[in-house]
Amino acid sequence: MPFKRADRVSEAIKREVSVMLTQEVKDPGIHFVTVTAVETTDDLRHAKIFVSILGDEKTRQESFEGLERAKGFLRAELGRRIQLRYTPEIQFRLDKSLDHAFKIRGILNKLKAEEKPKDEA
Repeated sequence: MPFKRADRVSEAIKREVSVMLTQEVKDPGIHFVTVTAVETTDDLRHAKIFVSILGDEKTRQESFEGLERAKGFLRAELGRRIQLRYTPEIQFRLDKSLDHAFKIRGILNKLKAEEKPKDEA
């Protein structure tokens, strides 16, 4: 099945926003932000950008507020870099899948550690 245009645009937005966040946005409130996914509507007018933020809850909140402040700059730059009729409205969403993965890994490691003494006995 061929890709939809929205999928190709989502990948382009993901790539460009990642570059802008790492190299061009100078907001000191944005810490350790990684763009994990982008979902655009079929009409390309709205884009949800999912981000993963490392750190404690305070750092995450500061970074998310920094992303909200940078939203206008990011949208304007996207309009310049990606040639579309309409530049999509940006919404940032926190991607908690990495936290979930760490939690599962911790549980599995704990279970594995509990099984070792039983095997040795």
